[in-house]
Amino acid sequence: MVQNLGFAIFGCGLIGNRRAASLPAGSLRYACDVDLVKATALATRYPGCRAIDTSEGVWSDPSVHVIIVSAANLALAPLALAAVRAGKHVLVEKPGAISSAHLKRIAAVAKETGAKVRLGYNHRFHPAFLKLRELQASEETGDFMFLRARYGHGGRIGYDREWRADPELSGGGELIDQGVHLIDLASLWLSDFARVEGHAATYFWDMPVDDNAFVSLRDTKGRTAWLQVSCTEWKNLFSFELYFQRAKFHVEGLGGSYG
Repeated sequence: MVQNLGFAIFGCGLIGNRRAASLPAGSLRYACDVDLVKATALATRYPGCRAIDTSEGVWSDPSVHVIIVSAANLALAPLALAAVRAGKHVLVEKPGAISSAHLKRIAAVAKETGAKVRLGYNHRFHPAFLKLRELQASEETGDFMFLRARYGHGGRIGYDREWRADPELSGGGELIDQGVHLIDLASLWLSDFARVEGHAATYFWDMPVDDNAFVSLRDTKGRTAWLQVSCTEWKNLFSFELYFQRAKFHVEGLGGSYG
């Protein structure tokens, strides 16, 4: 087992910088971005890190064991696939791809090479959710019945002209952006989704992707997750309610601008 892992980050924006800050000192080998200025700005803060704008050389470098992919949605799957083909482990940001077929291909190749792949569904590790699971384990809650969750923000001037509003780059709108977090969280309490209903709509923003989505998920036991996501809120919002036969848990806010 490798004791001292070496990392490379692809995508040096906000999330890439956050991931870099969480790594052990001296472990970041490469900062890669099509914008070399961004890559350089990140790399200069980490001794031994090299700024690059191409992936050539990273896949064959034996000092790199883990690839962190924090690029735009369109680039997530191609970079993750190249990494697992090279036998590198991967943390790829949500949603992981703009097509489930791409994710299945990554899983198949990773199985062949032995690479580990994880998607960046960080909300399940948020302190509030860790505490919720702890409380649930210690209380006589009775059987789980259903959950209700809302997640949203208000966008900003020009939001409908950013990359998230371009379906070729993002793969979709608010449902694939924030909605996937709620779907992932719902999967912690529901088994495989036997029934999926809902719709996505564009009510406000001048863009070809959804700015609101409404989803109802049910498993084989009839347990339900009712989810709504929006980028037309007046104030950032996060609300997650779990209903059991003898208890209710409510996570309100995520910190920062989400309260």
